[in-house]
Amino acid sequence: MNPAKIALKNRTTTLVLTLLVIGMGINSYLHLGRLEFPDFVIKTSVIVTPYPGASSEQVEQEVTDVLEEAVQSLGELDEIHSTSQDGLSIIHADMKEKYQGEKELQQIWDKLRRKVNDAQAELPSGAGPSIVNDDFGDVYGLFYAITGEGYSYEDLKEYGESLKKQLLRCDDVAKISFSGTQPEVIYIEVAQARIAKLGISPQVVLQLLQSQNIVQPSGNVMVGENYVRIEPTGEFNSEERIGDLLIVSPVTGAGMRLRDIAEVRRGYLDPPVSIMRFNGRPAIGMGISTVAGGNAVVMGNSVKARLDELQSMRPAGVNVEILYDQGATVNVAVNDFMINLIESVLIVIALLLIFMGWRSGLLIGIVLVLTILATFIYMWLAEITLQKISLGALVLALGMLVDNAIVVVEGVLVRLKRGVDHETAAIETVQQTQWPLLGATFIAALAFAAIGLAPGNVGEFCVSLFWVLASSLMISWLTAVTITPMLCVWMLKASSDSSADVDPYDMPFFRLYRRVLDRIIRYWPATLAVILGAVIAAVIAFGYVPSFFFPESNQPLFTVKLFRPQGTHITHTSDSIRKIEAHLSEEPSVERVSAFIGQGTLRFILTYTPEDINASFGSLIVSVDKLENMYDVLERLNDYLDAEFADAEYVVERWKDGPPYDYAIEARFRGPDAEVLRGLSEQAKSIMREEGAGVVRDNWRNRTTVLRPDFSEAAARQTGLTRNDLAQALRLNFGGQVVGVYREGNDLLPMILRSNSEESDTYQDARQIYTWSLLHNESVPLDVVVSDWSRESTWQDSLIHRRHREREITAQCNPQSGLASVLLKKVMPRIEQMDLPAGYELEWGGEFEASANGTEPLAAMFPICLGGMFVILIVLFNDLRQPIIIFLCLPMITVGVTTGLLLTGLPFGFMSILGYLGLSGMLIKNAIVLIDEVEANKASGTTPYTAVLDAGVSRLRPVVMASGTTVLGMLPLIWDPFYKGMAVTVASGLIGSTILTLLVVPLFYVLMFRIKSDENKA
Repeated sequence: MNPAKIALKNRTTTLVLTLLVIGMGINSYLHLGRLEFPDFVIKTSVIVTPYPGASSEQVEQEVTDVLEEAVQSLGELDEIHSTSQDGLSIIHADMKEKYQGEKELQQIWDKLRRKVNDAQAELPSGAGPSIVNDDFGDVYGLFYAITGEGYSYEDLKEYGESLKKQLLRCDDVAKISFSGTQPEVIYIEVAQARIAKLGISPQVVLQLLQSQNIVQPSGNVMVGENYVRIEPTGEFNSEERIGDLLIVSPVTGAGMRLRDIAEVRRGYLDPPVSIMRFNGRPAIGMGISTVAGGNAVVMGNSVKARLDELQSMRPAGVNVEILYDQGATVNVAVNDFMINLIESVLIVIALLLIFMGWRSGLLIGIVLVLTILATFIYMWLAEITLQKISLGALVLALGMLVDNAIVVVEGVLVRLKRGVDHETAAIETVQQTQWPLLGATFIAALAFAAIGLAPGNVGEFCVSLFWVLASSLMISWLTAVTITPMLCVWMLKASSDSSADVDPYDMPFFRLYRRVLDRIIRYWPATLAVILGAVIAAVIAFGYVPSFFFPESNQPLFTVKLFRPQGTHITHTSDSIRKIEAHLSEEPSVERVSAFIGQGTLRFILTYTPEDINASFGSLIVSVDKLENMYDVLERLNDYLDAEFADAEYVVERWKDGPPYDYAIEARFRGPDAEVLRGLSEQAKSIMREEGAGVVRDNWRNRTTVLRPDFSEAAARQTGLTRNDLAQALRLNFGGQVVGVYREGNDLLPMILRSNSEESDTYQDARQIYTWSLLHNESVPLDVVVSDWSRESTWQDSLIHRRHREREITAQCNPQSGLASVLLKKVMPRIEQMDLPAGYELEWGGEFEASANGTEPLAAMFPICLGGMFVILIVLFNDLRQPIIIFLCLPMITVGVTTGLLLTGLPFGFMSILGYLGLSGMLIKNAIVLIDEVEANKASGTTPYTAVLDAGVSRLRPVVMASGTTVLGMLPLIWDPFYKGMAVTVASGLIGSTILTLLVVPLFYVLMFRIKSDENKA
């Protein structure tokens, strides 16, 4: 079968199909989904369980351990890690990477909920209920801040809810969530001194409120033929009704209203769990997520258009301002890609015009554009979106997409030069090259299979890279053997001096190459020594190439994370963050400053991980007008933080395009004893400081103070009070106790009974707290049962981290400057030499772990892919020697890659690894083309040595052009932070390996087949 013959025989059909590809390709491109990152499901669920009043150690032992045991029985579980803090347990359950897709994970989350619910019966009284948050991985790519001068949080939330109903109907909107909202409560603040004088027990008020507003069945009764439900009145339907509640004094017998002894008011939970501000103003966040496979640009435009339509309904003074717009980011990325694509196409065509003539260059350029358009059709049919990975695949493939067409055009040109007519030249060229080119194309695609077919998260995240590359390469082969021959017939012209006796390679450049190749083969021992020395030197030098995982983003965004000393009240943390906001507001380049105190916010970008609840934590997300202005802002901000917050821990970092981690270097120590763990952490932190690390900390942070009033058992027996009475009285005074719910439409507002602010300002006020003695039927001051209020306080670990159900402390640091891998090489050997007690272990996290998790699946898959390449080569040549020759050339890739990275000073990261894997396919493809020509020459009767030299000469231009187009196609990517490592790796590796391939493959062929160089003179 000859595809060229079929295409030429059916030219009208071929032409119509070509025009259809152009039209459908343009239409497909316009309708492709657009996202910032590929659709990727974060396989983590968070289980949050309150245990009010419990210490972190009690939470760990009585709640966290119980729930971890239940969750661990889940067969799909990969890893479990938790944080136990005062009154709260937070467990992160990570599922195995092999589970992918929303449907599959939703079934797992259902099983997880059942196990957590079953474990509730084992929790101590007062703990729970546990909340399973399986939306932890949702990405809200469009994030708004709703602010309003003079409007309460409830007003803003109410307006946000009205917007939600409207915006959910917009194109490609999946769901809408809010952050930074302040829950409303009903406070009932009693004056303890007053109720003590009246002889009213706080417990009486508490029990009365608890019993008043409970929904209880009152039965049904027959009324005629109807069975009617009975519902007595008396429930609270207004705040005034709560104040009207009648209380009888047991001492005087007089009745009084609750408002006479307490203030009933509506307010917000105090202290708040979290606080949000936007440009210094109180705000709530509204996050909007895109449907799976949707178009973030379309969604963003649809939402903005609807907001404009609703502008007239917006209350005066309320603002809806953009905090993050994924659609705008994607739009810029796609536009940049189109610019890169056009630049690359023009560069490729220009190169072909120079070295192959304008007709050949224009012809191959047309085929290149057709191939790209056909790839867009495939992407649309396969529902592959345009995002960082697929866009990178298209640009990476760009140079390779012309390889097959170049070989075909070169073959036709040579035959035309020898006097063969156009159709015969096209048909003969395709007949000779179609199967070697198909095999080479399969191999080039297979080189990237290790990326797309890798198990786990790497394969899921990068799968579009493989399918886009594989499909575009296969389409390039199809166009090379069908459309290219037809265009050759129409566009190429035979030279006037065409003749069967004309040597098309009788030119100075080709003659020079032939002489050099002849000398290299004749002096093969010296050549082998040079090659071996170059490879060994490159491998050694590669050890000096720094490494990292993913580059920083080119978005003008950065984050500030501030950790006040553990135990700091959230209002003081908020004050510290406000100072940083004020500093940033003076920076003319800063456009937006979003503050989040107490915990992180919604995941508005895939690479952002929200921080767990912690009152001492605050963060800022800062947007700058231009990337080049951000560096000065960062420098001044770091100087300011060093001067103003010496007692705090902070991290200032640019946005990352890879897996998120705050600290690039993490040494994790696991073991049972907290004191030993802290000691190991201090040793590791000391080593980090000695080696010049910048920010150094550990995740257990500082211990916090615990006040322990001395409870007198003897006095308690005399007054009839218990330790529970003391705890409840203190709780009512300093925190408050939920006594019921107030129903307001669909909302359930907690009712909290507590002392008024005048009595609960400081710890010293505790002496004036009263509680009710059932033994004496009167109020008794707590001072009676507390023998010592000023007893020496104790210190405790307020944060206890665990992993794999063992206690774990993590020593963390970032380099002061430069790459983390350089610092890691210094600290890792020293930390690993530490003497760990029996039962304790060390594990590395941070960038090291992220990089290992990313590269290990590739390392597991790539040998399989190499095996597949070797099998294809055996099928192509029906011999073992040619595949061995080609594989012997693979180590030479390292020469060019190492040279390129060392000259540019770029590190070897994940994207560089992808380029390195792809290089193997490119080198093998070039080698196949060359060796196939040797075999064809030998089959035509040419002596073996001359066949080798002739093959090298005839394949010089196609191989150089194919490599040159790929190298030059990488040029636009060198200025993109995300792709430049891959671009330099591919470009430098291909330059080096191409030069060596053109010289070494013929040499290895001669040696492998034992061809004598003197059989024929060069």
